[in-house]
Amino acid sequence: MSLVKNYLSLIKFSHTVFALPFALTGFFLGVHHLKDASGHVEITFDFYAFSFILVLLCMVFARSAAMAFNRYLDRHFDAKNPRTVIREIPAGILSANQVLWFTIIMSALFMFSAWMINTISFLLSPVALLVILGYSYTKRFTALCHLVLGLALSLAPTGAYLAMTGVFDFAPILLSLAVLFWVAGFDIIYALQDESFDKEQGLRSIPVKLGGKDALRLSRIFHLITSTLIISLGWIMEGGIYFMVGTILFICLLIYQHTLVRHDDLRKVNLAFFTTNGIASIVFGVFAIIDLLLR
Repeated sequence: MSLVKNYLSLIKFSHTVFALPFALTGFFLGVHHLKDASGHVEITFDFYAFSFILVLLCMVFARSAAMAFNRYLDRHFDAKNPRTVIREIPAGILSANQVLWFTIIMSALFMFSAWMINTISFLLSPVALLVILGYSYTKRFTALCHLVLGLALSLAPTGAYLAMTGVFDFAPILLSLAVLFWVAGFDIIYALQDESFDKEQGLRSIPVKLGGKDALRLSRIFHLITSTLIISLGWIMEGGIYFMVGTILFICLLIYQHTLVRHDDLRKVNLAFFTTNGIASIVFGVFAIIDLLLR
């Protein structure tokens, strides 16, 4: 059990809360698409439940692979950074080889789960892995790493929609774009903690490139884009009162997190990064899914 606990700590399993509600929203967008296409629920409960479980497994396996690979690749930097020296590899809790093998196994399970869903999900699974694993390299050569992380998490809604329908559509892509800028915005806030360390190590980030003050301004712009995209999604899918309430609460929480952090005061950065965004994601997902289910 202690080994399982160590791996759960390695991948920060609790952080799954960021992307999972959006993935499930994408899934139920797919369910709604099938209803509209046929005029009635054409799928059996078994198919519905099986697809739902596979989407959850894909989310868990993909995210686990991404986090483990990030820890493996950054182990030397983590050992030098006082904030991250307690992580599993530099602390000697897990070996680098253990983490690498864990990454390989999670990647294989992700591709197998995608194969179980449908052909297009399986064919696109290597592309998804390329993005989510490739993100870990980006901080070494571009300050746009935050957008790449956003892209990695933004694959979840469209991927879940594809799992249900097997086709692309504008609504889940719009939701994915909202996730991209949302994640990029709050990752910039999180990266403020390591601005000095990243400069010393020659690593790239928006705070390093622009400085803390301008980085926060860009984060606000990204979250303004997110809000615009979410509102546009509601208009396109003719969202009802529940979607509207979820959108309003989500945007309010985005605004709230920007009141918690200043470039010269990072004491509440964890509250802004994890707690506020975690709640925002859950709140939006719950209201959006209720809206879709009640149609």
